[in-house]
Amino acid sequence: MSAALKEELKQKPDKGEQEIDILYLNEDDMVKAGVLDAARCVDVMEETMGLLEDGDFIMGGPNHDAHGLMLEFPKKSSIKDFPLNNSRDRRFIAMPAYLGGRFHVAGEKWYGSNGRNRSKGLPRSILMAMLNDVETGAPLAYMSANLLSSMRTGAMPGLAAKLLANPDSKVLALIGPGVINKSCLMAILANMKEVDTVKIKGSSPTSASALKMKAFVEEHCPQIKNIIMCETLEEAIRDTDIVSEAVSCAAGEWPEYKVEWFKPGATIISASTFNMDYESIKDIKKVVDEYGMYVNYAEEDKMGYDADGKRKHTGCMGEDFVYMVEDGIIERDSIVQLGEIIRGKKEGRTSRDEVILVSIEGMPVEDVAWGYECYQRAKELGIGTNLKLWDAPRSF
Repeated sequence: MSAALKEELKQKPDKGEQEIDILYLNEDDMVKAGVLDAARCVDVMEETMGLLEDGDFIMGGPNHDAHGLMLEFPKKSSIKDFPLNNSRDRRFIAMPAYLGGRFHVAGEKWYGSNGRNRSKGLPRSILMAMLNDVETGAPLAYMSANLLSSMRTGAMPGLAAKLLANPDSKVLALIGPGVINKSCLMAILANMKEVDTVKIKGSSPTSASALKMKAFVEEHCPQIKNIIMCETLEEAIRDTDIVSEAVSCAAGEWPEYKVEWFKPGATIISASTFNMDYESIKDIKKVVDEYGMYVNYAEEDKMGYDADGKRKHTGCMGEDFVYMVEDGIIERDSIVQLGEIIRGKKEGRTSRDEVILVSIEGMPVEDVAWGYECYQRAKELGIGTNLKLWDAPRSF
């Protein structure tokens, strides 16, 4: 053994309590760990919303309820080769959170995205999640998060349907036949066992995304006996028990729904964007995941009024609810949080014919909760790769 190696080994501390390994979970590992288990994900989201109502959480921002922090790239720059943001180009978002209860863990989803990725055969967003010990700060796990994010996003509409839809609902409309509505479909069907008909509304009945959704339903959803490809929003929404909206569109091009299209007893769940006339929905029950997050959105956007004195729409129903409160159209107390229903503080559905609007935007506590669940399952099954951080920290 060389003198140099002897000296290096002398400086290297023995293994002990200071040793830190990180469990790395790639996308295949996450599948083996149950990331696609829609029914379980809905249950975990129900736990999470209850903890939010208890106040047993922290997210970013001054009020601890921010969706995340985004790097805002400029549209032009005098610096050579500086990254720009034109139309739907690059986005990077840090989404940190702590969640209490049995989770008692901190974590973050790191979000890299570019609308041009599809031309390279990549998904628009490439996501990773990190979990940390909340006492020491030590990293516990680093995991692929595209499927994690999709499933927790779909599980929230699934939870809304479980809590608010009529139990014998039979017709489900999917407005926007993309990846998110696939996970919404799986999560909604996990609890709504009487649904036997799915309506699909894409840009057209024969669009590639609409046909892919039809094939997905046929392959994965044996309880569905009827699939209806819809030409118009009205066709999709009329006579429908549950509407799941997950449309991807440019700002200002949001679809507009009409209240007269809603079937008595319908539950309309928005995970993305649509508009409705404020006065037309003032007497309809409104439910959100976390009201404070929409207050943050409203403060950031500061939507003004058009030439007719009407408040400009945002595309986000939860944010529109905040403006309706500010404009005196409704009272704040009329807006119900899912956690209030879970904890028995407020009622969910109060009658069979009650129409309910639900706004779901997604929060980092959901990523932390579902990531923790998959992490624990992976440890139980011996899934993943242990990465060494150190045997003991070195000093210099």
